[in-house]
Amino acid sequence: MNDLLKVSIEAAINAGKKILEVYENEFEVETKTDNSPLTEADKRSHHAIKDALAPLNIDLLSEEGKLLSYEERKNWKKFWLIDPLDGTKEFIKRNGEFTVNIALVENGYPVAGVVHVPVTGKTYYGSAEAGSFAFTYDPNSSASIEDYINNASKLPDAQAPAVYTVVASRSHNTPETESFIEERRKQHGEVESISSGSSIKLCLVAEGKANVYPRLAPTMEWDTAAGHAVAKFAGCNVYNYETGKELEYNKENLLNPWFVVERN
Repeated sequence: MNDLLKVSIEAAINAGKKILEVYENEFEVETKTDNSPLTEADKRSHHAIKDALAPLNIDLLSEEGKLLSYEERKNWKKFWLIDPLDGTKEFIKRNGEFTVNIALVENGYPVAGVVHVPVTGKTYYGSAEAGSFAFTYDPNSSASIEDYINNASKLPDAQAPAVYTVVASRSHNTPETESFIEERRKQHGEVESISSGSSIKLCLVAEGKANVYPRLAPTMEWDTAAGHAVAKFAGCNVYNYETGKELEYNKENLLNPWFVVERN
């Protein structure tokens, strides 16, 4: 698992470099069949990750790869689940709140995950064996990936917020989310709300900077698997809003149910 994590961390950081090559210049925006945006950065990141992980001979499902039928993937016991650029809308807005997500899923649940924020270099990773950690990658440093891993901070690296804090989506807030926050306000009194884009929201709960992240709006499996791993192995629950059960992956329909990320 340590070797798989190292390779996936390296892949995420290198994909982030490919994304920044596009981000720092003018770029065109295409529209996919589901009306979501697509840029050259999404494509470059996808190919960089796919090439990096290919020698490991583990099945791979990527948002920007071939959309495989359930028949083709239903018997997968282990596979990579990837979003090469999570938060394309934030990328287009140039607010920096987008990530590279790489998760390793076994028997329907993430067992390892990496979330890398290209603009800041902040890199979160976690596994069932080791727990969750974070470091900030500096492209101008001579430090190796091993150096970063050896000096990473264990999560959570912050005390629980003094005021109960809810993190919400920058681009996809809903009336249901507002109702959720109001319910928590009744329970906890004062409630602070913070916003962010992409899978950074799951990582804010993992870090201890927020108590809960309700996602009462649509997401896909590749949006959440890596952040799910980071949050889970940092001591958080990632559960179906309706059933209370842990979020599952490689379903026939890759659309996630509404879910909540909450620190125990």
